[in-house]
Amino acid sequence: MEVHFKPDVQAKLEQMARESGRSSGELVEDAVNGYFDELAYTREMLDRRYDDLESGRVKAIDGEEAYRRLMEKTDAQRHRHRPA
Repeated sequence: MEVHFKPDVQAKLEQMARESGRSSGELVEDAVNGYFDELAYTREMLDRRYDDLESGRVKAIDGEEAYRRLMEKTDAQRHRHRPA
């Protein structure tokens, strides 16, 4: 397989290869493997969350409620960390 990158990406890859002492092919293979591992982890996590919703173990909340809760937590943390 042959992969072509834009010149700026190619330059970064070549620089990283020089600095690390590894071949650019090894770096690309590691990056692709890491991407697939992360993708598999994310899919598994989303599947578990979907199963939790479907089974009723967790209850969905709308976006506005989630935002309100997040802002409350953020405000509480700001007040706790405020210098006296």
